[in-house]
Amino acid sequence: MSTNVLSGWVKGSFTAAGITHDTYRKGAGPLVVVVHEVPGITPKVAAFAEEVVASGFTVVMPDLVGTPGKEMSNGYAMSSLAKVCVSKEFTAMASNKTSPIIGWLRALGRSLHQEVGGKGIGAVGMCFSGGFALGMMLDDHMLAPVLSQPSLPFPMGAKRAADLNLSPDDALVVKRRAEEGCQVLGLRFTGDRLVGTRFDSLRELLGDAFIAIELPSSKKTDHSVLTEQRDDESVRRVLSFFREKLL
Repeated sequence: MSTNVLSGWVKGSFTAAGITHDTYRKGAGPLVVVVHEVPGITPKVAAFAEEVVASGFTVVMPDLVGTPGKEMSNGYAMSSLAKVCVSKEFTAMASNKTSPIIGWLRALGRSLHQEVGGKGIGAVGMCFSGGFALGMMLDDHMLAPVLSQPSLPFPMGAKRAADLNLSPDDALVVKRRAEEGCQVLGLRFTGDRLVGTRFDSLRELLGDAFIAIELPSSKKTDHSVLTEQRDDESVRRVLSFFREKLL
């Protein structure tokens, strides 16, 4: 485990709806929630979060699975993935359901937005958390949702591959917010099978409010747009999106 990856980050915890997770906080300005991918808050996730801080934001990273600061490895990723699959907080396989963790993230966002102020908040999810910012759009203060390689529910079969990890009622609220002008930024590699056909579903649900960044895959393992297979221009676009919507 790296000892300096989270240097300067203030560790806390947050409880809502019977769910408690540690959090790491840094920066000043409007709130952006950075939700890590599998396997956890790796050095590259933390490095991306540092860039968001440097762009003028209060950043909070929830610790949902894994060991904060631990380097990515195949074994570590498989261990964290197994925890995601069995946890009741994440609807890893169910279609047309909103993951319970999204309710927790919404409560976290409300609490911190009341504290730090500003006109609204942003959030970015990656991989298994990639769609969580979409569910956070149920709250009107979510102004800058970013979905990087959204992968839940895991795409086993065409139905799950197209699913947006939202209940039908929640999808209607998200659709209304998009119609009212809330844009959604999505990022993926075109060959990423974990994303399934969700970008088609997002276009259908959100219409012109969905901004898609789709990068050509150079190899089969291309997945993490903002971290492990980082695309610099995509990172700049995300930071610009946050500044445009929140500052």
